Amino acid sequence: MPQSEELEDAMDVRAENRSRWNALVEKRDRWTVPVTPKAVARARDGEWELVLTPSKPVPRSWYPVLDGASVLVLAGGGGQQGPILSAAGAEVTVFDNSPRQLEQDRMVAERDGLSLRTVEGDMADLCAFGDESFDLVFHPCSNGFVEIVRPVWDEAFRVLKSGGILLSGFSNPIIYLFDPELEKEGIHRLRYSVPYSDLTSISSEEREKFYPDEPLSFGHSLEDQIGGQLEAGFLLTGFYEDDWGGTAPLDSHIKGFIATRAVKPA
Repeated sequence: MPQSEELEDAMDVRAENRSRWNALVEKRDRWTVPVTPKAVARARDGEWELVLTPSKPVPRSWYPVLDGASVLVLAGGGGQQGPILSAAGAEVTVFDNSPRQLEQDRMVAERDGLSLRTVEGDMADLCAFGDESFDLVFHPCSNGFVEIVRPVWDEAFRVLKSGGILLSGFSNPIIYLFDPELEKEGIHRLRYSVPYSDLTSISSEEREKFYPDEPLSFGHSLEDQIGGQLEAGFLLTGFYEDDWGGTAPLDSHIKGFIATRAVKPA
């Protein structure tokens, strides 16, 4: 058996990424820092915005009426999206693989008097929730941390009510193609292919050299990311692209992230 296949068999991706996200909370990674009391207060007054991707806010027209809406923040722990949606009037459940990320949400809820629920689990398995449980699933850019993405769409479809909305962000697979060492110098030389896997596309030594302490990542095809939503039964009703706000070498060439709005037909 090739070494990469042995590694893939031996690695528990969910456990590994849980550990790495827990560690990122301690390091105060950007996506683990909770919102401030001031941001929560503004959300209570109707002044708020959220991102599905690194920098571009989600259009307010994409959301349903949030007052009393049942919302699942899918793989979005960290005390960021969940508290804001709760302050805006929604009944929020935050679902995430990392206990430390979920602690951030509970901390903000206790600090600011918010009502939200946290559930730990695998984003591709939402058995904790019944069919048609939510009006909105808010799924920020996180499905690049699972090996197979289509179950995520299938489960989101199942737990949404008829007419419910899925807002999701994900990576354009082009960002996974280039040699990471040359990319730091602004040189984009093709090296990898899609689907990309941190377990099989790159050696463990290189992964730790170029992406130290980062969660294991997987680059899914657009057929799986967009086509997967359609095959799950969704109707796409919104689409935009985003990047790192000009801070990444590829930003001057192409947008590396995508956000979609999808509806479960009534």
